[in-house]
Amino acid sequence: MTASASPSPTPGPRTRPSRRSVLAGAGAGVASAVLPAPAARADGDGPGAPLGEYDVVVVGSGAAGMTAALTAARRGLSVLVVEKAPTFGGSAARSGAGIWLPNNSVILRAGVPDTPEKAAAYLAAVVGPEVPASRQAAFLANGPRMLDFVMANSPLRFRYMDGYSDYYPNLPGGLPNGRSIEPDQLDGNVLGAELARLNPAYLPVPAGMVVFSQDYKWLTLAAVNVKGTAVSAACLARGTAAALRGEKPLTMGQALAAGLRAGLLRAGVPVWLGSPLVDLVQEGGAVTGVVVEKDGARGVVRARKGVVIGSGGFEHDAQMRARYQQQPIGTQWSVGAAENTGDGIRAGERAGAALALMEDAWWGPTIPLPGEPYFCLAERTLPGGLVVNAAGARFVNEAAPYSDVVHVMYEKDRGAPGSHVPAWLIVDQNYRNRYLFKDVLPTLPFPESWYGAGAVRKAWTWDALAGQIGVPAGALRATLNRFNAQAWSGNDADFHRGDTAYDHYYTDPAVFPNSCLAPVWAPPFYAFRIVPGDLGTKGGIVTDARARALRPDGSVIRGLWAAGNASAAVMGHSYAGAGSTIGPAMTFGYVAANDIADT
Repeated sequence: MTASASPSPTPGPRTRPSRRSVLAGAGAGVASAVLPAPAARADGDGPGAPLGEYDVVVVGSGAAGMTAALTAARRGLSVLVVEKAPTFGGSAARSGAGIWLPNNSVILRAGVPDTPEKAAAYLAAVVGPEVPASRQAAFLANGPRMLDFVMANSPLRFRYMDGYSDYYPNLPGGLPNGRSIEPDQLDGNVLGAELARLNPAYLPVPAGMVVFSQDYKWLTLAAVNVKGTAVSAACLARGTAAALRGEKPLTMGQALAAGLRAGLLRAGVPVWLGSPLVDLVQEGGAVTGVVVEKDGARGVVRARKGVVIGSGGFEHDAQMRARYQQQPIGTQWSVGAAENTGDGIRAGERAGAALALMEDAWWGPTIPLPGEPYFCLAERTLPGGLVVNAAGARFVNEAAPYSDVVHVMYEKDRGAPGSHVPAWLIVDQNYRNRYLFKDVLPTLPFPESWYGAGAVRKAWTWDALAGQIGVPAGALRATLNRFNAQAWSGNDADFHRGDTAYDHYYTDPAVFPNSCLAPVWAPPFYAFRIVPGDLGTKGGIVTDARARALRPDGSVIRGLWAAGNASAAVMGHSYAGAGSTIGPAMTFGYVAANDIADT
C-alpha cells in the first residue's frame, strides 16, 4: 500500500551529430509567497491549507523522481513524492528500460572495454558543444555511482545488453557491442498491494513468459532463426519457473519502476498519487515548496531544503507542442505517459527558469495504430522493407537511430509540407512470412482495424499499392527496382544501410550479403503509415552540472532542481545509445538529491 505521509517535525547554437548528413543522403506566510500563475489560480482560491513540511519535495514518480527521492532519503533527509497520475512509474514503467551508463560496474564486470576517456570522447562527439562539458562530465562521473547506490538501496539488479551497439559506434569512443544495461527479473511481490498501482507497460509481455528487452530482437526472428526459437523457449521457461515459485515476474520498465518504489517503501518515503503539481512556492527568490491538489483540495507542502522537478515532458500537451514544435505534430503519436503535460516545466518557467531543446523529442518512426501508436524498432530495420516519401522515393537509412530518422523526416518536410510526413514503410509477403510484426505472428493477417484506421494498406502489385498510398506509381517502381538491385548486391550506395554495427542489431543474420537488405518482390505488398512519434519530449528546464535550475542569465534559482524529461536533455539533439533517456534521468535525480544534502 502507499506509505502514509505525515508532516515531519519542526543555450548555444544548434549543431548536428556528424552522421546526420549521411542519413539525409550526402523536457500563517507561505500562501502570500506563491508565484503568480493565472492558469493555476484563476479561481481566486489561493494556494490552500498547509499539507506538511519535508526537507525535500520531489515532483514525479518516474525514474528521475524516484531515484532522487531514494537518494535524498538515504542521505538522511525527509522526503515526499507527489505524483499527478493514479499510478507510479511514469514513462519509465511503460518503457523497455534500457539504461545507457558508460563505465558502470555491470558492464565492466561483463568485460566491456570501456574507459572514462572513451566515454568522454564518444559523448562529446555525439552531443557536440551545445551541451556544456561540465554537464557531460557530471553525467559520466555520477552515472556509475548512481547505479551502485540504487543496487545497494533497492532490490534492483541489472544485466548487460550485450551486442546492443552504441548508436554511433563509428565515432571516437563508440562501442559496437554497446554500453546499455536493463533491469534483471524482479518479483513483484516485493511491493505487496502497491504493485496494483504500477503504471502498466506500453507493450505487455505475453502471458506466461518472462521477456527482457534484449530478447525482442530474437523473438522477432523466432520463425526463421534457431537462436530466436531458443530465446522464445527460454522466455517461456523463465515464466514457468517464476509461476511455480509463486512469483509475479517483472522485467524492463515494470521491474525498474517497481524496484525503485520498493526502495522508497523500505526508506519510508511517502508517495502521494493523484496529487498533481499546481505551482511552486517562492520566498525571498528561493523555491520553498509546492502547491498541489490532494484529495480534491489545493494545499501547500513546504520544502525546507529544496524541490526536485522530475515530472516528465510535455508530449501530451497539444498547446505546448504547437507552440514549440514543428507541424504536423500529434499528442496521439507519443507513447509517453498520458499525464505528461508539462506541468513541472511550466511551473519552473514561472519561477524564472530558462528553457531549452523545447523543439525536440526522443523521436521515433511510429505507426498510428487504432487505440495506441506503435513505435517501430525492428520493423523498419529488418531486411525486405524500405521507407518512402510522398514522391515514392527513399530519403533515409531506415536502420539508422530512430531519433535521426524523424529528424530527417522533419528537416525534409520543412521546405515542402506533406512531402515526408507521413512516410510509408513498404514490405512484401516474404517479409511477413518470416518476421513478427508488433504482436502479429508471421503469416497471420493484420487486424482489420489497422486497415480501417488507415495505418496499413495492402495490394497485389506495386502500382496498385502506389495508388492506395497516393504516391506516383512510376516513381515507386523506380525506387523499388533500384532498392532491390542494391539489396541483391548487399550495398546500399544511396543511404549506407548496413554500414555500422547498430544498423545490424535488429536484422536477420541469415540474410546475405547484408543482413539489413533483402529485395521486396513477393506479393501481396504492404504499406504502413509512418508519422513522427516519440518516447517523450526532451526539452525543459535548463540545469547546470549539479542539476540546479538556471535563469536565462545563468544564475541559479535557489531551492529548485530538475531531472529527467522535465529538464533540457544532456544528450542535446542527439541520442548516444539505448537508454539515453533513463540513464541521465536517474543520474541527475541522484545528483540533485546529493547536491541538496551537501548544501
